[in-house]
Amino acid sequence: MNYQETLDWMFTQLPMYQRQGKVALKKDLTNIITFSKELNFPEKRFKSIHVGGTNGKGSTSHMLASILQEAGYKVGLYTSPHLKSFTERIRINGDEIPKNKVTSFIKKHKVFLEKQKLSFFEMTVGLAFDYFEKEKVDIAIIEVGLGGRLDSTNIITPEISVITNIGLDHTQFLGETLPEIALEKAGIIKQNVPVVIGEKQPEIENIFRSKAEECSSVICFASDEEKGCKTDLIGDYQISNAKTAVAAVKRLEKFNVSEKNILEGLMSVVKNTNLKGRWQVLQENPKVISDTAHNAEGLKIVLNQLKKESYKKLHIVLGVVADKNLEVVLTLFPKDAIYYFCKPNIPRGLSEDVLLEKSIKFQLKGKNIHP
Repeated sequence: MNYQETLDWMFTQLPMYQRQGKVALKKDLTNIITFSKELNFPEKRFKSIHVGGTNGKGSTSHMLASILQEAGYKVGLYTSPHLKSFTERIRINGDEIPKNKVTSFIKKHKVFLEKQKLSFFEMTVGLAFDYFEKEKVDIAIIEVGLGGRLDSTNIITPEISVITNIGLDHTQFLGETLPEIALEKAGIIKQNVPVVIGEKQPEIENIFRSKAEECSSVICFASDEEKGCKTDLIGDYQISNAKTAVAAVKRLEKFNVSEKNILEGLMSVVKNTNLKGRWQVLQENPKVISDTAHNAEGLKIVLNQLKKESYKKLHIVLGVVADKNLEVVLTLFPKDAIYYFCKPNIPRGLSEDVLLEKSIKFQLKGKNIHP
C-alpha cells in the first residue's frame, strides 16, 4: 500500500472515535498493552510527560515541547486529533513523522492489527511510541486522547503527570458531572510520579488530592503561582496554559532547563513545534482567525477573546460533530454575526442543514455551505 492507501485503511477498516463515536472506545487497556508487547514495550525506553485535561492540553503540550527543545533536548510530541495531515500527530522537534515511516509500520504489523482488531487510536499510539523509541528521543510529551484512565496513552509511566482543567465535555463517555469526569482524568496519576493540576477548581480539588495521596505523588496547582509568563500563542486563555507548562518543567527532575530556556521556549512555541489551530491568524486583510475550541468552557474563552477584536462585520464559519450539546454551545455565539454552517468531513460531523435549522432557534443567522 502507498501512503494514501495506508491512511484509507487505517481510517475505514478499524473503529475510530472521530468516525464512529462510542463504539470505538474500549473498556480496558488490554489491546494497547498487547500491541506494546508486540512492539517490545517501546514506551519503557524513553522518558515522557503525560498531559491530560478538558481544555488546553494541546497548547500546554506544545509549550512543554518548545521549552525542552530550547534546552537542547530531542523532544517527541504526540497529540490528537490532527487538523490537516495525519502526520501532525507525531513530531520530533517540530518535524512531522515521515509518510514512509507510517506506511512501513502499518505494512509490518498489518496482520497483527487485523487479528487484534485494534482501534485507529490504539495503532496510532503504538506507531508514535515505536517511532520515538527508534529515534531515541530524550523525552516525549504525550497528550491524552480522551479521558485518562482508559486512554490508550495511559500505559506510560511518565516523569510527571499534568492535568490542565476539568470541564463538561464527552459527558456520554466520561460522566455527567465534574467530579465524575475528574475521576477519569485523575486516572493518569501514577505511583510516586509528581502531578501538576493547571486550575484549582473547588468542587473537584479533593479528588485530585485524594488520588495523589493514594499514589504517594507530590501534587501542586499551577493556578496558585502568582507570576504569569508571556507566550507567542495569542489568546488570554494561554496564560493559564503557560503557568501549567512552567510548573511542570520546574518539577521535572533529571533535565537541565534554565529560566532563559523557559522564556525563549514560551515565545517560540509556533516556530519550534508548528502548532496550528489555537487562535491562529491565517491572514490579516481581511483578518481570518482559526480556533479549535469545541466545548462550552473552551468556546466561552475564545468568544471572550473575540470581543477584543475590532471589525466592521463579523463572519463565523461553524461546524460541529453530531454528539455536541447544541443547547449549551449555540447560546454562547454572538447574534450579530453572519454564519456559514458547514459539516466536518468525518461521518460524525453534523449535517450543515441540521446545524442551520438548530441555529435559527438561537437567532444565529446565515447560510449552509454544501461541499
